[in-house]
Amino acid sequence: MHLIDIGANLTHESFRHDLDAVLERARKHGVERMIVTGASRAGSEHALELARAHPGTLYATAGVHPHHAGDYGADTDALLRAFAREPEVVAVGETGLDYYRDLSPRPAQRAAFEKQLAIAAEIGMPLFLHQRDAHDDFFALLKTARDKVPAAVVHCFTDDKRALFDYLDLDCHVGITGWICDERRGLQLRELVREIPAHRLMLETDAPYLLPRDIRPQPSHRRNEPMYLAHICEVVAGLRGEAPEATAANATAATRAFFGIA
Repeated sequence: MHLIDIGANLTHESFRHDLDAVLERARKHGVERMIVTGASRAGSEHALELARAHPGTLYATAGVHPHHAGDYGADTDALLRAFAREPEVVAVGETGLDYYRDLSPRPAQRAAFEKQLAIAAEIGMPLFLHQRDAHDDFFALLKTARDKVPAAVVHCFTDDKRALFDYLDLDCHVGITGWICDERRGLQLRELVREIPAHRLMLETDAPYLLPRDIRPQPSHRRNEPMYLAHICEVVAGLRGEAPEATAANATAATRAFFGIA
């Protein structure tokens, strides 16, 4: 199988000591490309640095996660605009709303989201989106910008059927993580994944988070990494009634077209 991980937090400190080994294990498991998530000002800069250091293997996004929205100012906006024009950067984000943790005030989250929607619209970049417990506000803001950007993916989708079909109606892509491997929390998603059209489905690990619960043996460090994308693909394929090779081929084709990568 040939796979692309659309969301890996390889800037996380847990990867500092063995990133080359992580990339090699990913390659051996069929994960040929990885998109490094930029989720803060510093994180976006680091993601870009990693992409430059590993051309053709790593790409980057540039954005500010809603957790960091309180720090979003004019200097951050200018920096993200500059990053978004770099050839290694393939999407604006991770951006959106998170009312589950509320680590930034909700008005600040909405303001930062609107700013990043504007960047994507002005530069003509895809959006890499985050939404948790904030669907109504998130969807209302996204609707205002959707026809101004070339593409949008709701990353790490874990919401309900109404939210899924709202996003599909907006011609959004949907990112599926190892959440689907959790027989407790992922039960609803396991039913919904078959509703996602093949050309809208993309796969991701969200490493080092969301280690698939059904991986055996479970690593003692509990760190997720891109090599486990092959396992996620197999689980998704089984739930969709497809061969893993077909799921991988469709997801990879959708990802390449979405981000404009070879």
